[in-house]
Amino acid sequence: MYRFSISAFMLMVIALLSGSVSQAGAGMSTGKDGAPMALIPAGEFIMGTSLSVRDGGRDEYPERRILLDAFYLDTFEITNARYLEFITATGHRVPEHPRDKTLSLWQGPAFPAVFADHPVVNVDWVDAQAYCAWAGRRLPTEAEWERAARGTTGLRFPWGNSEPTRTQANYLNQWRNGAALEPVGSHPQGASVEGVQDLQGNVWEWVADWYDPYYYEKGSVRNPQGPATGSQKVIRGSGWESEAPLLRSAHRLHSEPTNRNHSLGFRCAMNAGSSPTR
Repeated sequence: MYRFSISAFMLMVIALLSGSVSQAGAGMSTGKDGAPMALIPAGEFIMGTSLSVRDGGRDEYPERRILLDAFYLDTFEITNARYLEFITATGHRVPEHPRDKTLSLWQGPAFPAVFADHPVVNVDWVDAQAYCAWAGRRLPTEAEWERAARGTTGLRFPWGNSEPTRTQANYLNQWRNGAALEPVGSHPQGASVEGVQDLQGNVWEWVADWYDPYYYEKGSVRNPQGPATGSQKVIRGSGWESEAPLLRSAHRLHSEPTNRNHSLGFRCAMNAGSSPTR
């Protein structure tokens, strides 16, 4: 099976960057790594879940109005091709499952070409943070992620309030040597109000915040940053293996920041006041 060499990769990067620039339209920009980004306007949105909603987790209560400054969010999850550019530039470790090589897409510093535009997995919180910093961005806060996924009116799913279908997200899938993952942007019907894709399904996503099950009761209502300390980090979204109820955009998950697994990736954010171009 063909695997990337650095020279082959660089040719592919040029094509990817050209494609990314062409995707940037109204309300969108391009990150320093060539990743297209969507502008999420400043304003209030509904975060959390009302006590009257029976399927909400205890850590989602209460429902509150939160005010956020404008920010950019990656339109797609970070791919293996972009992550390889990061590794080549920095010497950062490759994203491999820590215990089971059959759950890794990468074998050493290479991966099958078919997975170039699939989301990178087997990255822990520190890996994700390091990539975003290298790319001149940062991980989104939990509040930013939820705003992007739910719009301003507290939508149940990125696409609205209708129950998910397989045309809107990649879920209820099986690993089969990586075949569970799909190329980013494979479900445009499931895009959010601002056009952010794959916020549900494909891979779970690291965000910046420490996890506190009671944070929604006591956190700031303006640009909340999460608890100052903690032992676990927040994960948002859902993955290729998730069942339909987990695709609710208010659903919260958490994990030790050193966790690397084959259903966990990330995307980056940037303050709207920053320059998102090279």
